[in-house]
Amino acid sequence: MNRILLDQGLPRSAAAVLRESGWDVVHVSELGMSQSTDRTILNFALAQDRTVVTLDADFHTLLAVANESGPSVIRIRQEGLKGREVAALLLVIWSRIEAQIQRGAMVTVTEKTIRLRNLPLTTG
Repeated sequence: MNRILLDQGLPRSAAAVLRESGWDVVHVSELGMSQSTDRTILNFALAQDRTVVTLDADFHTLLAVANESGPSVIRIRQEGLKGREVAALLLVIWSRIEAQIQRGAMVTVTEKTIRLRNLPLTTG
């Protein structure tokens, strides 16, 4: 099951489109978390076993600095995408990243590339 938490910067309509495809998706605004800190959103996603999808680089920074193993975070580096475009992008890339997402990963998606880093970044 694809359990996703969409961050505030992403269109709320993307959640509805992905739900139509059978995904378990919520947007932070639907949870009353629009003003929540990135740390609060990460903690919620971890507790709910959800992958965060965001435009914000801070999520990756928080995971890296704390050397955490989750939750997985997908950062989309494409501004101005409409809800259907965000949903279509996730539907297209999901099969390529799903295994890493399940184990814990930071993913960065641009128009041309998908970059994956397994979590935690360092072991030991």
